[in-house]
Amino acid sequence: MRLNSTQSTLVGMIAPVCWGMSVGLVRGLEERLGATAGVALMSLAGALFLSFFFGIPRLSRFPRKYLVFGVGCAVLTEVCFMLSLAISDGGRQSIEVGMVNYMWPCLTVVFAILFNGQKARWWIVPGVAVTIWGIVTVLSGDAGFDPLEMIAHVRQNPASYACALAGAIAWAGYCSFTRAISGGQNPVVIIFFLTGLIFSALYFAGYGERLVWNPSGLTYGLLTALVMSSAYAFWTIGAIRGNLVVLGITSYFTPVLSCVFASIWLSASLSVQFWHGVALVVAGSLICWSATRSQSGS
Repeated sequence: MRLNSTQSTLVGMIAPVCWGMSVGLVRGLEERLGATAGVALMSLAGALFLSFFFGIPRLSRFPRKYLVFGVGCAVLTEVCFMLSLAISDGGRQSIEVGMVNYMWPCLTVVFAILFNGQKARWWIVPGVAVTIWGIVTVLSGDAGFDPLEMIAHVRQNPASYACALAGAIAWAGYCSFTRAISGGQNPVVIIFFLTGLIFSALYFAGYGERLVWNPSGLTYGLLTALVMSSAYAFWTIGAIRGNLVVLGITSYFTPVLSCVFASIWLSASLSVQFWHGVALVVAGSLICWSATRSQSGS
């Protein structure tokens, strides 16, 4: 069955909902099966699911530069995102590092301007500033903005926040390379497979808790794999035949969905100050999108 543009757009709009579940699901998966074994299971199962959608990719069809830089950035994104959650301290911090990772929409626009020749209006600068202000607000805690308090907060677990930021930068790089040198090839199966191999290697090298098989953990791992891989599948369907403008706007609300789902799954209490920061991140990303949209008219 071939979907029309409207149907494809509606399918694509499911992807941000799935991505919004990712922080809560991945954190729960790592708690049940371990940081390395759980992610390895999820990634390899996700690669299997995606192969049913897109088939087994032929590496010969991919430009070599894209396999190195584009796919490399995507795999780095997955590794950094998973590690940032694995080493985070509790549900609240997991949501915070998730918010740092969700700087990627803004960074993607910035990278498109710097490296892909994307034109933008002057308000791209305040858009980036608002996004950064939102992240600063999230990391400042419940007492409001205080530079010293924010620094002290981040210093409690700097590696987790650094991994989340590296993941956001790597994803922006992946988007930039995909547009420039992908040759129209879809690498999602390769991304999940390589991520699975990396975490499998880490597990067998002795990193992470030893796997204790249990029906609950296995079910949770397969559910996480289904949700994460479906996000990529749905987004690809929408990107190929749907309305990219509508999909782009929808994707900017992923941080809000992520906080809602994660706060429920992880039983984390989020303050008004935190939600203020989330709103700023979304607003800043929309301003950045608007700056490029009005210039290109597409």
